[in-house]
Amino acid sequence: MIGASARLRRSLNGLAVAAETTARKMAPLPLGSSIGILGGGQLGRMIVLAAARLGYRGHVYCQDGDEPAAQVCGQVTVAEFEDESALKLFAASVDVVTFEFENVPTSPLAIMSGLAPLRPKPKVLEIAQDRLSEKGFLASIGVPTTPYASATDANSLATALDRIGRPAFVKSARWGYDGKGQVRIDTVGDANSVWATLSSWGESSSLIVESAVDFDREISVIVARGLDGETVAYDAVENLHHEGILLRTLAPAPISTTLAAKAQALAVRIVMELDLVGILAVEMFITRDGVLLVNELAPRPHNSGHWTIDACAVSQFEQLVRAVTGLALGSSERHADAVMDNLIGADVARWKELAEDPAARLHLYGKRDTRPGRKMGHVTRLHLR
Repeated sequence: MIGASARLRRSLNGLAVAAETTARKMAPLPLGSSIGILGGGQLGRMIVLAAARLGYRGHVYCQDGDEPAAQVCGQVTVAEFEDESALKLFAASVDVVTFEFENVPTSPLAIMSGLAPLRPKPKVLEIAQDRLSEKGFLASIGVPTTPYASATDANSLATALDRIGRPAFVKSARWGYDGKGQVRIDTVGDANSVWATLSSWGESSSLIVESAVDFDREISVIVARGLDGETVAYDAVENLHHEGILLRTLAPAPISTTLAAKAQALAVRIVMELDLVGILAVEMFITRDGVLLVNELAPRPHNSGHWTIDACAVSQFEQLVRAVTGLALGSSERHADAVMDNLIGADVARWKELAEDPAARLHLYGKRDTRPGRKMGHVTRLHLR
C-alpha cells in the first residue's frame, strides 16, 4: 500500500515528467534524493557508490536480492521486470530513474514513464537495444558504420550474406552481449542452420548481417550529457577482446591526437542527436586507412570506462549521477595513463595476490558464482603522465 508521502512523491514526479523542458533550467535534485536504478549488476553497484559520494540515495530494482548492486544499496526492490505493481511502487518512491543496462523490456518503461523522469528517455533505449534500429539511426544522421543487411528468415539470410559478402557476422537483432547471440561465417555458410541457431535468441524475429571489418584497432569514447545539454567526453581508449569479451582497455588509445579528437567529436554528435541525458559509450573501429566506423552504442556506463574511476578527476559513474540529477558535469581530465584488465571467470582467484600488489587498483563485484566468461571484477594500473 502506498503511503501519503509516496503518493505526494509520485505526484511531484508526474509533474516533473510533464515539465521536463522546464526541469532543465531548475536546480539539481536536493541532497538525499533517491536515484532509481533498473538492474542490479556491477554497473549498478558502481552507480550506487558514486551516488552515495554525492549525497544521493540509491534504490535498485533487480530480480535477485544478492545481485552486486543490491549488496551495497540501502533500498532494494526484488521483482520481475514485468511486475506492474512493483514497478509502479518503485517509480513512486524515487526522484529519477536510470538504467545500468539497455536490455530492459519495453513494458516497464511505459509503466514508469508517468511516475518518474526516465534518464535517458525510453526512445534512446529502444534504439540501442535493437541492432537494426541502432544502425538505422546512425545511417539517418550520416554516421558511417560497417556494411549491414537484415534478415527475417533463412532465405533472406542467404540473400543478405550474398549481398554483404564473407567473412561476416550474423547477429540477433536484440539482447546479444559479450559475443553471445552471434555467429561468424568465413566461407560458405548454411543459412538454414544459422537461422535455426539465432532466430529464437533474445525473442527477436530479425537478424542482422554485418561485414567483418579488417580493422586496425577497436576504440571507444564515453561522453556524458547533462540536463542543460552540456557535454563532456573522455579520452578515446583502445579495447582488446577475446571471444567477444573485453579483456583489456588502454587509456589513452595509442592513436594520433587528430584521430582521437575526431572520435570524441563523433561521440558528442551522436549523444546530441539522441538528446540523451546520462552517459553514452560509442564503440568504433579504425580501418586500415584511418576511417572511423561506429560499431555499437551503449546508453549507460560501459566496461571500457572503468579506468575512469582511478585515473580521472570524475569517473563515468559520477558523471551519470551528475547528469541525471541535474548537477553540473565534472571534469573528464585524465591525471594518469591506465591499463584496465577484466577479471573473467577463474581470474578472480587471484584476488588476494592483486589486493597485495601496491600498483593494482582492485575492484570486485561480489558475485557469488564463478563461471567461465563471467566478469567478476577488474583491476586498473596507473602510469603517471
